[in-house]
Amino acid sequence: GGVECQFPFFFCFLPSPPNNVKMGIDIQHHHVKKNRRDAPKSEDPYLRLLVKLYRFLSRRTDAKFNQIVLRRLFMSRANSQPLSMSRLVKQMQKRDGKIAVVVGTVTDDIRMHETPKMTVCALRFTESARKRITTAGGECITFDQLALRAPKGQNTVLLQGPRKAREVYRHFGAPGVPHSSAAPYVRSKGRKFEKARGRRSSRGYKV
Repeated sequence: GGVECQFPFFFCFLPSPPNNVKMGIDIQHHHVKKNRRDAPKSEDPYLRLLVKLYRFLSRRTDAKFNQIVLRRLFMSRANSQPLSMSRLVKQMQKRDGKIAVVVGTVTDDIRMHETPKMTVCALRFTESARKRITTAGGECITFDQLALRAPKGQNTVLLQGPRKAREVYRHFGAPGVPHSSAAPYVRSKGRKFEKARGRRSSRGYKV
């Protein structure tokens, strides 16, 4: 028996596969692994509840904001870097009335003297950062509160901390190679440590 369909004629009247036939294996992509998280590694029940909430919102709304927040909730600690108050204030300068959203920690910056009034949503605030925001007449809100206020992320600014601020990034690359600024792992910084040929003009050459 054939199966009628609305596709071009060469697709029509193809024989129906028997029920016991299994799907074929894509030989080309058989062992290709999806290198992205689809759940957080953390067992924190509060984080898991937020994932549940934003999984629902990203599925049931057409807002890209919810998909980005969900993806960032899965991220490792190395990829969800803290954001300092000074950087946060700088980013929000010409965005009055908008909610700053950080999927991570907001930390204080003692070098800052004045804090403007603003509403910030984050996973976590350090004690001094929270005090600074609330003293200025601002507001620190959680992601479940944000979901009620802006289910589609309307009137928000999505921010994140600098991922490459970690000290380890200074060492990525090949140190000592021309035009490379990668720092070598050295026991100490001084006259006796990696300052011979190639590192000073009087010893052959300097890069």
